[in-house]
Amino acid sequence: MARRRNLSPEEAELWRSVARTARPMHGQKLHLPDPPPHAPDPPPLAHARPRLSPFVLGEKHRPPERHDLAPTLPQILDQAPLRMDAGTHAKMTRGKLQPEARIDLHGLTLAEAHPELIRFILNAHSAGLRLVLVITGKGKRREDLGPIPQRMGALRHQVPHWLHLPPLGQVVLQVSQAHLKHGGGGAYYVYLRRR
Repeated sequence: MARRRNLSPEEAELWRSVARTARPMHGQKLHLPDPPPHAPDPPPLAHARPRLSPFVLGEKHRPPERHDLAPTLPQILDQAPLRMDAGTHAKMTRGKLQPEARIDLHGLTLAEAHPELIRFILNAHSAGLRLVLVITGKGKRREDLGPIPQRMGALRHQVPHWLHLPPLGQVVLQVSQAHLKHGGGGAYYVYLRRR
C-alpha cells in the first residue's frame, strides 16, 4: 500500500485555488482542507557567531587560513617513529655520516626503478652495509591543468612506500630525506638493519 504524504503549504494553497474553480458533479459540497496555522519564526540563536569576521573600512585584507589536506613527503617522513639510535639519526640527517653505497634512479620509469631498488637494497643488506643513499631526483615541473594539484616527481613519492613494503620492509630500519650535500629533497638515506 502506498504511503500517504502531507502536502507542503505551497501545494495545499495550489490545491485550494484549483478546488475553488471546480464544480461538483452531483451537487455535493466539496471539502477543502483548512490552511495550516502559520508557525512563528524561530527565535535567533544567541550563541551563534557570524560567518564572516567584521571588516572595517581601510583595514588590510587578511587571507584565509590555508588547509592542506595531505601532508608533504618530508612531514610524513619526519612523523615516522624513530627506530634507530637517536644520535646516529641526528648525525645522518645533518649529513655527517657518509653513505656506504648509492643508487641513482634518475630517468627510470616506475616499472624499471622498482626492481632495481629491490636488487640494490637486498644486495647492500647482504653485504652488511648500514647506510645507503637512494637518489630519485626532484621530478620535473609540469603545467598543472586540472583542478586537482599534481605532485612533482613520481619516483620521489613512490620510493618511500616501496621501502616499507615487502621484501624491503624487513631489512629497512629508517628512511629519511637526505642532507643538501647528498641530494636534499631528491634523495633518501636508507638505514638498514644488521644482518
